[in-house]
Order: sequence, then structure tokens, then C-alpha cells
Amino acid sequence: MNSYRFEDWDFARLITAVADVPGVERVRFTSPHPKDFPPALLDAVAGHPKICKHIHLPLQSGNDRILDLMGRSYTRKEYLDLVDDIRRRNPGIALTTDIICGFCSETEEEFLDTCRIVQDVGFHAAFVFKYSERAHTIAARKYPDDVPEAVKSDRVTRFAEMQTRIALRKNQEMIGRTVVALVEGDAKRSSEQWMGKADHGVTVVWEKKGSRARPGDLIPIAVSRASVTTLFGSEVPV
Repeated sequence: MNSYRFEDWDFARLITAVADVPGVERVRFTSPHPKDFPPALLDAVAGHPKICKHIHLPLQSGNDRILDLMGRSYTRKEYLDLVDDIRRRNPGIALTTDIICGFCSETEEEFLDTCRIVQDVGFHAAFVFKYSERAHTIAARKYPDDVPEAVKSDRVTRFAEMQTRIALRKNQEMIGRTVVALVEGDAKRSSEQWMGKADHGVTVVWEKKGSRARPGDLIPIAVSRASVTTLFGSEVPV
């Protein structure tokens, strides 16, 4: 996606043009590949007020041997250099990722390499999956699916527990701050509450009572509490 080009239009120019359309308040995109992330696109995300400060950046593994087997075309260092580049431009950009546990021949130490890089980066969220062989893929043709199912499940569980702690810490850092939520509708657990998304992609919930909000509005919310997945607060008077 971020490799898009049509004549003299690259993705950075395209998304900036969309964000410049009158009436468009937010533009979000997913999922870019870490191998091709031009500086112009980083600058657009970091600086344009209508482009959301969130990048979903699939890692898959934090070990170079496994990344090579996956054909991911980047190394651990190159990925971390990209993360540093993003945060130099705007430290407020939230990062999320995808992880595969138990890829063909993955050892325990190689799995721990992934855990270490995830701890170092501090993702707001990570989608973790057990490796499962898919017919007609290069991996299925070249590599035996030799990591036992019980080991895969154990690694997924351990990883999920670690990421839960990281996500809670990242959300708790928002307590006492104000975020702008795009109102989506009723909260999942109560029709007496609004639910929306902050610019960096995290769900925000607040009480409807006394609210001036309507779906589609952008509402400032003072964050007073946080869970692993959600910020809770109240509308800021304007």
C-alpha cells in the first residue's frame, strides 16, 4: 500500500490530497509494509493535522533468521531504525503490530527475541496469531510445520499476557490528558454512554448525560481512567 504509485502520485501525495479535502476531518490507513516507508509518508503522518497519529506496522517476528524464512525483506535493526525515525518525527504516534508465534523451526530463544523487541518498542496493541500452514504458500512448500501445537499455544498465551501489561501502561499514561474523540455511537456496554476513537486509534467512552455530542462529531475528552483497551473520561466544556 505504501508502495503505491500512479504516474507522479505516490501514497504520501495521495493521502495528503485526501486529508486536504474540505469536510474530511480524519484519514486513517492500514497496513503499510516496513520495507518501504518513504520519508514523505512519515512526514505526512507526523505533521498533517487530519492524518491520524497511528501506524500499524506489522513485525511478525523479532528474530532475523525467522524474518528471512518468512521473506519479510527487513531485519530487526531496520525495523527498529524505522520505529526510531517515526518517533523522532512525532513521539505521539501510536504504533500497533502483528505477531506470528511458532513459525516453522522457531526456537524458544527466537520467540524471546520477538518478546524483547515488543517490550522495547512498547506497542499500543498487538494482534498475535499461531502459525498455521496454508496450502500453496512458499512456507508450506519449503518448510515443515514442526513447532508443536502446544508450544505455539503456550507462546501465544505468554505473549498476550506481556502485551496486555504494555497496553495497560500505555493507556494509563493518558490519564490526566485530553484526547479528541470521533463519536461513533453508543458504547458497547451501555446506551447511556458514548463511544468514539481518539486520534491515535484507542477507544474512548464517556457519559451521555449532559453531552452535546452526536455521531460524527469531534469531542475533547478529559481522560480520568484507563483499561487495557479503553480510555474513560468526561467531555471538556468549550
